[in-house]
Amino acid sequence: MDEDDEEEEQPSALLESAQRKFQHYVDKSKVWPTSRWISLIILMIVYCIRIYLVRGFHVVTYGLAIYILNLFIGFLSPAVDPETEEEGGELPTRENSEFRPFTRKVPEFTFWSSAVRALLIGIFLTFFRCFDLPVFWPILLGYFIILVILTMKDRVRHMMKHKYVPFSVGKKSYADCAKVDVPGAKDAKSDT
Repeated sequence: MDEDDEEEEQPSALLESAQRKFQHYVDKSKVWPTSRWISLIILMIVYCIRIYLVRGFHVVTYGLAIYILNLFIGFLSPAVDPETEEEGGELPTRENSEFRPFTRKVPEFTFWSSAVRALLIGIFLTFFRCFDLPVFWPILLGYFIILVILTMKDRVRHMMKHKYVPFSVGKKSYADCAKVDVPGAKDAKSDT
């Protein structure tokens, strides 16, 4: 009876150990955002090549695209929507109002990890013919394009209404403000 318990525990212990190792590497990748996004783009290219080679799985691709679009909308949306929040939900609109950084509904790392997981599941599903449902793919493509246009139009309108930008490019530099003119410093350089 003890041998049966050990045999049952061994696969679960191996799975737990593999999950810990995987989580360790995922946590280490948090400080390498450029590498993570490049790996996501490479994974998308691999998925597209796989779909092109098998010439099918349009429903799986459509579902994957809708899921990634949903993640992207969450990535662009503020965590606290000013339209639905009764008190204190407004974003700062004046210079003298309190600074609050933009917090996303779906953080960048969550967006990346969910997209990678979805792409890996999508690639896995393309190996089983039962998921290759016969559909007229131009209708799915047209519907997806219309969906992207309408949702992005709504997001941009929301951003303009509440005056926020969900992207920040780098850290602000105040180097020019910190420069001090030292009397006689230019003369010393010209003498040498």
